[in-house]
Amino acid sequence: MGRRMLTRPRPYHFRTREGAEVDLILETPDGRVVGIQVKSASTVNSGDFKGLRQLQAAVGDRFCAGVVLYTGSQTLPFGDQLRVTPISALWEA
Repeated sequence: MGRRMLTRPRPYHFRTREGAEVDLILETPDGRVVGIQVKSASTVNSGDFKGLRQLQAAVGDRFCAGVVLYTGSQTLPFGDQLRVTPISALWEA
């Protein structure tokens, strides 16, 4: 098996003039983008994805995924390439 190359994404923040934002954007050297929004709530609604949807529209095909991390317990889809995931999943194997 060949040696695996590590991808070193660059971190960014996204905010529109209208106030939509994404807490963390990770962009790989080849331009792929992942957006991460962090919520301190145990429930999430469609409005919590506003910034991620605008980011998705702005970067087009380079958008790989948008994730809202929250204090709830379920991972659920919220549209094309968008999902909600428990923040506790960051510490699970």
